[in-house]
Amino acid sequence: MNAHSLAQRAYAQNARSTQTPRGTEYELIAKVTHRIKAAAEAGPRAYPRLVEALSDNQRLWTALAVDVADSDNGLPAELRARIFYLAEFVQQHTAQVLTKKARVRPLLEINAAILKGLSGRSTRK
Repeated sequence: MNAHSLAQRAYAQNARSTQTPRGTEYELIAKVTHRIKAAAEAGPRAYPRLVEALSDNQRLWTALAVDVADSDNGLPAELRARIFYLAEFVQQHTAQVLTKKARVRPLLEINAAILKGLSGRSTRK
């Protein structure tokens, strides 16, 4: 390993340790969303990758639901309720996608809307 790669690794670890919780959420959701989209676009041969990405997305949404269900969560109650509802929808819709009874697009749209919210951009057109 050369000095350049060591410096990159050290900087990345430092940057990660100073990232905000909001930034961490954004990064996790963005990564899983990208994986879902890439696997869906790759076609039937990528189905195992799609299943893995969807499973990770379900775990992510379960964690978000648990977080907003906590009475110590600082988000407004209405927003917490909406996030919890979305988590339930993601679970149900993912089951339909996995049984090929629904398309993946709504899951991608939900994640994209959350990413916009986390970045501070408006979701209205």
